[in-house]
Amino acid sequence: MKAPRQPYIVVGLIAFLAILFVSIARGQFSSILDSEHNLSTLGRGKIRASSEEQVCIFCHTPHNAAPIQPLWNRSVPVENYTVYSSNSMQALPGQPTGSSKLCLSCHDGTIALGSVTSRGQPIAMAGGMTTLPPGSSNLGTDLSDDHPISFRYDQSLAARDGKLASPAALPAPLHLDSRGELQCTTCHDAHNDANGKFLVMNNSDSRLCRSCHLEPGTNIAGHDECASCHQSHSAPSGPYLLRGKTVSLTCVSCHDSSSDPKKGANIQSELSKPSKHDTNVRVNLVNNAPDNIGCADCHESHTMQSDTATAPDISPRLGHIDGVNAAGAPVARAQFEYEVCFKCHADRSATTPAVTRQSGQNNKRLQTASTALSYHPIQVAVRNSDVPSLRPGLSAGSLIYCSDCHGSDSSKKAGGSGANGPHGSAATPLLIAEYRTADGTAESATAYALCYSCHERNSILANQSFTRHASHIVDDRTPCSVCHDSHGVVPGDGVQMNGGRALINFDISVVQPDPVTHQLKFTSGGSGRGECYLSCHGVAHSPKSY
Repeated sequence: MKAPRQPYIVVGLIAFLAILFVSIARGQFSSILDSEHNLSTLGRGKIRASSEEQVCIFCHTPHNAAPIQPLWNRSVPVENYTVYSSNSMQALPGQPTGSSKLCLSCHDGTIALGSVTSRGQPIAMAGGMTTLPPGSSNLGTDLSDDHPISFRYDQSLAARDGKLASPAALPAPLHLDSRGELQCTTCHDAHNDANGKFLVMNNSDSRLCRSCHLEPGTNIAGHDECASCHQSHSAPSGPYLLRGKTVSLTCVSCHDSSSDPKKGANIQSELSKPSKHDTNVRVNLVNNAPDNIGCADCHESHTMQSDTATAPDISPRLGHIDGVNAAGAPVARAQFEYEVCFKCHADRSATTPAVTRQSGQNNKRLQTASTALSYHPIQVAVRNSDVPSLRPGLSAGSLIYCSDCHGSDSSKKAGGSGANGPHGSAATPLLIAEYRTADGTAESATAYALCYSCHERNSILANQSFTRHASHIVDDRTPCSVCHDSHGVVPGDGVQMNGGRALINFDISVVQPDPVTHQLKFTSGGSGRGECYLSCHGVAHSPKSY
């Protein structure tokens, strides 16, 4: 009676040995008996059958198998899945195919774990469990928050993407299916858990991830491990597979108020200040609206370096980020810091001027260009070499960063110990020091601390660059901003100047046209000299000469 069964025992043994040898060939082998895929009653995982002692039966059977290799013992899901998609995705994933559908027969939660084709009734599971409990193993039918599968990974895709390895260069443990598609089995071996999470190879130092994903690299601590920011399944962000719901929430999960120096600078506290870059935004924007700013708009996290730079060169801490150049053209990799700022603060300006000016031009690219009437030296050095108020270390040929003025008030640049950069500040608008613009402000080292960080206060009050500085800002309590536009002044818009000196662009909420000549203008007469046609604080200048 037992003899007829021997061939089937032999077939089953051969099948088991085949699986064993394939798994061994891929690397260190760990028996399925010791893994969570052992769903028998003898299994060591939390999920197991109530009485079934067979191990392979939950996926395979030597008889009455479904017409699917390898001797498949389960139904195949037929539901339509929501597949992964993102702005950075160069492939076009379709509905799951091949071995991925076999994996999903358990992992999408639509088919009972004990439902096998070789049995008339489902295998009973301990505790009355039918499907995998909610969590990372139960992916559901929405795969938009999981690593894409079932797409053709070929040389054409690698070339289009530019950051993917050639399929011919993939290490032996990573294999595509017979159609050249990436499947769940490219990364996972259901029979071997030696590397944890059933991975086909050890992912220490992100070796598995970097087998496909090529990045130039970074020396910023914590940025060299893919898993620090990304998770392959059930990612809260969906697109980009981030550990946080947004790019910024992912970043501040490390860059928080923790005292652990390995987590980097405390950016979270900066983003709670009154003036900040708005970073708590959605990901995968179709229309990159200017009011949706994320950490990734300024930082390319995979290529950041801890080195330093001098103005106007871009800081390596921003990485290989894109920008807009001085001509207004998009560039794939910014060379200068201001090119990153120009993405939002130039032709698609997202800010409202803090001061109502005679010239309303708010395009920072044009305001700081060499064609402007006068400008702070962001892009090029100033034309006027006569600037007697500059502090030691600065000269008329010096160049400065946007972030020399716009940044944290507690940063190292501001004399504190916090992170540099325009993350957040108590001084509006996102300034490293106070710059008060309200008419009637009493002059002090604090009120105009931003100006005095480059311009000697004693020189200004001693009238070395303008004979009436002290009387204006001390006696009349006229803020610097009433006369000077800190970024630059563009020709046109009613501004009349001779030579374009001194960043003159009047605050028209304080300064009105001269009632006699009906003009509102400043005419430069050279170093420290000029004429004003205006009315200010009830005093008519028709004109007044200096």
